[in-house]
Amino acid sequence: MKQRTISRPASFAGIGLHTGARTRVTFLPADPGSGFRFVRTDLLGAPQIPVCPASAADDGGPLRRTVLRHDGAEVHTVEHALAAARGLDLDNLTIELDGPEVPEPSEGSAARFVELLEEAGPIEQPADREPFVIRKPVTYRDGGVEILALPGEGLWLSFTIEYDHPLIGTQRRSLRLTPESFKREISRARTFVLHRDVESLRASGLIRGGSLDNAIVVGDQGLMNSEPLRYPDEFVRHKLLDLLGDLALLGRPIEGQIHAVRSGHSHHMRFVRELDRAHQGAAGLDALLDRVHFDIDAIERIMPHRYPMLLVDRILHLEERRRVVGIKNVTVNEPFFSGHFPGHPIMPAVLIIEAMAQVGGVLLLNTVDDPERKLVYFMGIDNAKFRRPVRPGDQVVFDLQLVKLKSRTCKMNGQAFVRGQRVAEAELLSSIVDREDAP
Repeated sequence: MKQRTISRPASFAGIGLHTGARTRVTFLPADPGSGFRFVRTDLLGAPQIPVCPASAADDGGPLRRTVLRHDGAEVHTVEHALAAARGLDLDNLTIELDGPEVPEPSEGSAARFVELLEEAGPIEQPADREPFVIRKPVTYRDGGVEILALPGEGLWLSFTIEYDHPLIGTQRRSLRLTPESFKREISRARTFVLHRDVESLRASGLIRGGSLDNAIVVGDQGLMNSEPLRYPDEFVRHKLLDLLGDLALLGRPIEGQIHAVRSGHSHHMRFVRELDRAHQGAAGLDALLDRVHFDIDAIERIMPHRYPMLLVDRILHLEERRRVVGIKNVTVNEPFFSGHFPGHPIMPAVLIIEAMAQVGGVLLLNTVDDPERKLVYFMGIDNAKFRRPVRPGDQVVFDLQLVKLKSRTCKMNGQAFVRGQRVAEAELLSSIVDREDAP
């Protein structure tokens, strides 16, 4: 199957649901393989924000919308536009915005985005499509929330919601996604809010642009809108719409089944990252093992480390300012095994993180001129987890994605795999300094 984009630009202006800012969104054709990306035309340099797992902003609390962030630029409430693009089977789009938030159509669904994209004329492109194939089960759980990915043909979505309100209650809906089923079953389902939550949301700086025109408001006695429900179970259908838009962050159309229970945007962001990690560990990284982007001689020209502290043997893949994949071959001759532990050699967790940081250092030093005159200082580690031991004979594959680069400071998400199984992960904060300025 071929990739698809649109044949001409399409745009409209409106009010952002949460920021209340008036913005114009313009959908533009994009080259094969470029995926979806937002461009903030109102900011200096028109920064681009790629639609990918690394751009997903998750600050720990309930987001109530999907926020993407890259290199200091961000865009809010992208889920309905992305759901329309993915629901219409598009692969590549540039989406320009002259403000911080995608404007909400007047009736709070994806229907207006569908109209715009269809008017812009979807077309096939010469490149073949490479779907995101779910090859093994992946489960995300957080309290009473659960999201499950399973292998399957095409894309099946299912959602269960449970609300303590008689008009909503428990609703379940499943959908095999095609452009026809998307338009018929979920594209017109509107966003909703309980009236009892309105004041607290506004106090948190949200729904500043919300009204009875762009959302269903459910009061204690029932709907507060003049328009009736478009479907008897419109609430769960809209949650399916949100889920589809959030899954677009994977960057490719999905083949498999996604089952969600009581989840929201924050959970979807974490699930997308988990699914992406599992996918890379199962298949994506294996395809890189025969490649050489930087051999050991090139690494030694970039990195200041030497025996016994140079813990990178090869760089397999490097995307400038975005991603790096490298390997460390662990042998029984490693000096640390003599004391960690005699008779039961295990690579120290701190050295797994050090090797991960060195792979990330190659990516970071590749962003500056004269890398041989620079050093990368480790500034912090967050959310480090170690899932299984690394032993002699293992080949550890490190995969790091750049989350934020500001001046000479960067944040990266790192993962380590052995034979496709994740052994460690961490968020790393580093800084570039001049060697002559180093203390």
